[in-house]
Amino acid sequence: MNFKKIFISSILAGFCIGLGGMLFLAMDDKVIGASLFSTGLFVICTNGYHLFTGKVCYAFQNDASYAVTLPVIWIGNLIGTGGVAAIVRLSRAKGLAEKAASICEVKANDSLLSLFLLGILCNIFIFIAVDGFKNDQHEIAKYAAIFLGVVGFILCGAEHCVADMFYYHVSGAWSVDMLIRLLVITAGNVVGGIAAERLRTVVVGN
Repeated sequence: MNFKKIFISSILAGFCIGLGGMLFLAMDDKVIGASLFSTGLFVICTNGYHLFTGKVCYAFQNDASYAVTLPVIWIGNLIGTGGVAAIVRLSRAKGLAEKAASICEVKANDSLLSLFLLGILCNIFIFIAVDGFKNDQHEIAKYAAIFLGVVGFILCGAEHCVADMFYYHVSGAWSVDMLIRLLVITAGNVVGGIAAERLRTVVVGN
């Protein structure tokens, strides 16, 4: 397994999510913003980049070496989102940091249980998106899955660890407490993604 290639791919995936997050913050209308955010996952899926929330869904379909790549992907995503955030903060787009700060404030005031549960819910949506793109035979359905999965998790207020990395970076909200909250959200994403994949496998099969 080529860890260097996976790491670079993970950085690119994080960068794509950062671009999606930037589009979301730039829109005053939440529905439009959520729709445009799907640009990030569209680019990731069509190019085969490594996004933690998508890859973790298939942990039980692969061997132990696959599981070892997941922390590498998480860190790569963290770096990639940080790259977009740095551009935003150093440009006239830095005004988006205020919107990101309000998003982070909601997370800071939430309970860990709530963040965990919303993380589970989020990755059910993400599984719908990535598995639909991977397995649906109809071309329109493939891209509709990406769109509906992303818009769904954003509009219901679910927690996506990689998107949250971007908001943390942009707003400068990093602290020990916020890192703990991000790890709790990540754990929720892991549970939600794996549970969705396992249930689909039991009901539908491979």
